[in-house]
Amino acid sequence: DGHRMTRCRDRRLPLLATVAAGIVLAWGIGSPRPALAVAAAPSDDLPDLADVKALIYSGAHQEAASRLEALSHDVQHPEVYNLLGYSLRQLGRHDEAGRAYREALHFDGSYRPALQYQGELYLAIGDIDGARRNLAYLRIVCGPVGCAEQERLAEALDRAGHAPEPPRP
Repeated sequence: DGHRMTRCRDRRLPLLATVAAGIVLAWGIGSPRPALAVAAAPSDDLPDLADVKALIYSGAHQEAASRLEALSHDVQHPEVYNLLGYSLRQLGRHDEAGRAYREALHFDGSYRPALQYQGELYLAIGDIDGARRNLAYLRIVCGPVGCAEQERLAEALDRAGHAPEPPRP
């Protein structure tokens, strides 16, 4: 009986280890962790950003950046940081824009708009390899069908005189 009990436990160990690993991975990967704020709103609580987007579209990048910086203290979401990065990049504040894009990608490493805009930032500061890396990431994230962000970054590379390298098989 003791031998049979040990064998039964031995068979359950791999199953228990697999279940435990799945729980740990799901908990660690599936939940965003705020980088700057202690009591940040979950990503589902993204407020309506229409007014900030209207400021950006109208060219009022300083006002948009100010509002987004204030919002980022309470809301931790890739879209907030992506729009902040875009506004700062338009103002020529490249270091701050880079930090904002990194924050966006911290919350969602496959957030396509941030990968595109960060790639455009790389072009603006002369980091062609960085822009090409982001294009390669977009090719992976977008899959074989592609996506608008991938196309726009490829076009930006081309306009800058750095034709994108063909995708690797």
